[in-house]
Amino acid sequence: MFLPVDRKDMKDRGWDEVDFVLVTADAYVDHHSFGTAIIGRLLERFGYRVAVLAQPDYKSADDFRRFGRPRLGFLINGGTVDSMVNNYSVFKRRRKVDEYSPGGKPGKRPDRAVIVYSNRAREAYRDVPVIIGGIEASLRRLAHYDYWSDKVRRSVLLDAKADLLIYGMGERAMLEIAEALDSGIDVRDITWIRGTCYKGTKPEDDGETVFLPSFDEVSESKDRYCDSFAMQYRNNDDISGKRLAEKYTDSVYVIQNVPQPPLTRQELDDVYELPFENEAHPMYDGDGGVPAIKEVKFSIVSSRGCFGGCAFCALTYHQGRQVRSRSAESIRREAEALTKKPDFKGYIHDVGGPTANFRKPACRDQLTKGVCRNRDCLYPGVCRNMDVDHSDYLNVLRAVKSLPKVKKVFIRSGIRYDYLMADPHHREFMRELCRDHVSGTLKVAPEHVSKKVLYYMRKPEPEVFDRFAEEYRRMNEELGKKQYLIPYFISSHPGSTLDDAVELALYLKKFGFIPDQTQDFYPTPGTLATCMYYAEKDPFTGKPVYVAKDLEEKKMQRALIHYRKPENRETVVKALKRAGRDELIPVLLGGVAAGHEHHGQRRESRGRRKRR
Repeated sequence: MFLPVDRKDMKDRGWDEVDFVLVTADAYVDHHSFGTAIIGRLLERFGYRVAVLAQPDYKSADDFRRFGRPRLGFLINGGTVDSMVNNYSVFKRRRKVDEYSPGGKPGKRPDRAVIVYSNRAREAYRDVPVIIGGIEASLRRLAHYDYWSDKVRRSVLLDAKADLLIYGMGERAMLEIAEALDSGIDVRDITWIRGTCYKGTKPEDDGETVFLPSFDEVSESKDRYCDSFAMQYRNNDDISGKRLAEKYTDSVYVIQNVPQPPLTRQELDDVYELPFENEAHPMYDGDGGVPAIKEVKFSIVSSRGCFGGCAFCALTYHQGRQVRSRSAESIRREAEALTKKPDFKGYIHDVGGPTANFRKPACRDQLTKGVCRNRDCLYPGVCRNMDVDHSDYLNVLRAVKSLPKVKKVFIRSGIRYDYLMADPHHREFMRELCRDHVSGTLKVAPEHVSKKVLYYMRKPEPEVFDRFAEEYRRMNEELGKKQYLIPYFISSHPGSTLDDAVELALYLKKFGFIPDQTQDFYPTPGTLATCMYYAEKDPFTGKPVYVAKDLEEKKMQRALIHYRKPENRETVVKALKRAGRDELIPVLLGGVAAGHEHHGQRRESRGRRKRR
């Protein structure tokens, strides 16, 4: 049974009121890939009455009164993807498709959904607590550069006029807030819960609080913005981090409490085995359903967190660097339940997480000392203290594969190849990967080949990818399989010049790679790369960073990756001339030898949009 979506559902359950109204900018999909479903089911498990207000009419407050006055509060999120990213392309054009809306039709969610919904909720019931969370709130919890307005904006907590903000993966914080509200504590007095931000006066300088540069400072000085980013980055861990305070006026501070500890394996098992319907709500059937469910319906989340440290990815800021995973038994039970679905065809589409082959903390020290404040786990190389082992992940895959109705278990969430190659027993994993878990193609993300650009991306040097690709080719040859790699590349990343884009094009030409998907760098809140894009410097070293902000150059860098496309020919010629590399025009555009392929890559196909 789905959570109530209207008064009739409340009546059918015998409810005269709800404790919480969960407001989301997505359509209602009761699947654990959607935060709304997880929070709703978790609160239900602990006895709270929860209703879901999905994609409400935001032009008035009427829809926010649909369930009457909630007893404890409104819980508001902007959807699975930041609403601005969902609504606009990197070139700031309105998207024509919204995969998280009925029938994929756009226009159901407002820009800056968290702010709009929060203000409407406050208009509907002025005295009801408003708690915001999800990716949009989490990544905008403090002052942040906003690409769409090209300025530094205040904490979304202030603009939304919300009472509390939950950042990160919010299950434990949500339950603690619910318990406090249910016990009669005023929401303004709930200031102690980890993983939350609140508005208050200047906190005591007790040695446990880091005072960030004020909003005025970061909005007026890019140097101070970088200082603030570096402080936040170094305090984003539940063990090594401290409380943060950001001044707005003499009497208004936004205070970020220390992060919540990651959920334990048992807690993760419990969360992902809540009684989800694993379907979009049937009220969308007439619109053709919700496209986003198709990608995840027969996929299984096995882990959380990522110690990859990619500069362009917000996972470090949202889920944290400490990886935690579910047990093989829990994953097997979920897979077994999926096999009983009437539309199950025998294929598990994915068993993974932010990175499929991360199943545990990078090293034992993280469990007692927290993550390193000034070092990355995988950059510039694999840390010597890292415990690299794929045996647990192999056990998970074998457990799912052994189910009678399962024909194949695929891995689509991505393999971190530098971590794999650092495993002394990586050939065992590579063999099972190629033999049992590749659906003809395996996606990997070298992202670039210029060592300078890879430095700013915090990605391994190109030789690591070459070694992996060659081993992948040889293993498939041994197994008698014709399987390919899908490489992802990012154009116009901070640090990338036209010369670097030309270097990438020549690499693709030399080895015959035809990229399947390319993403122009998209500056989104919370990432190191966005800080570099805005400030045009590295926040950790203070050194200047080249940033391609000119629209024409951005198109040139992108076109160079797809230099084979006839429609890009004119742009490629312009790019080569601007780079002073006229001699390469016949090299790149003088014809491509048919059938020349390296590392087993496939011909270009239409790819899904990649979001970070």
